[in-house]
Amino acid sequence: MSNTLKSSASRSVPRVALFVTCLADAMRPSVGFAALKLLQDAGCKVEVPTQQTCCGQPAFNSGDTKDTAVLARRFIELFEPYDYVVGPSGSCVGMTRAHYPEALADDAAWAERARRLGERTFELMSFLVDVMHYKPTGVKFPATATYHDSCSGLRELGVFEQPRALLGAVSGLEMKALEGNDVCCGFGGTFCVKYPAISNAVVSEKAAAVQRSGAQVLLGGDLGCLMNMAGKLHRNGSPVRVYHAAEVLAGMADAPAVGEKG
Repeated sequence: MSNTLKSSASRSVPRVALFVTCLADAMRPSVGFAALKLLQDAGCKVEVPTQQTCCGQPAFNSGDTKDTAVLARRFIELFEPYDYVVGPSGSCVGMTRAHYPEALADDAAWAERARRLGERTFELMSFLVDVMHYKPTGVKFPATATYHDSCSGLRELGVFEQPRALLGAVSGLEMKALEGNDVCCGFGGTFCVKYPAISNAVVSEKAAAVQRSGAQVLLGGDLGCLMNMAGKLHRNGSPVRVYHAAEVLAGMADAPAVGEKG
């Protein structure tokens, strides 16, 4: 980030673009609304660019760099004007930060624009803690919960302590350790479609670990992972309820859990 931008952001309320992500938009809008509330509570001026589309991760993971580059350029054009870009998904944010320069490697100018925007693009939990130094107040959630660390957020973005620090401020919430918390849930985007048997075996182990934790609730920061694990837990007849961590932190966990009927 340039010194000019840092100075501007420090003098005024940061102008943040909420990168909603496809899954949140189509499958669980409450995650987007929770992210919006948290960013506003943290003191940000939040805008939701209405023309945003897929980040291109499914295409990129399938080897289609040509179409990924088209989507990457559109993303960059749309989000460049903001001080920060924040999304409630380590997977999608990891795509924009770690892989856009790769997808645009044939065009040095665009690759540099991608790199610069990536410096201002954050996963929600990381942004709240590392940039805004936010701590939730007055939030209650009387339950025992465990936390799954999604692959991209953990390995590409270093998101680990941040959600735990935020959840530690929630009244009544007791966190339990999850065996293999840093092990893939088996979703992997297009991986679960290409290799369903392997994906099912992996998520079966994850569901068993969740149940062994004794927690009433499973939390995480990536909706794809949460949908995958919630589906397996439901098919196993488990009573464990699944929420995006943002929903709990925003005080919106009174709604049906992931996979439950409204």
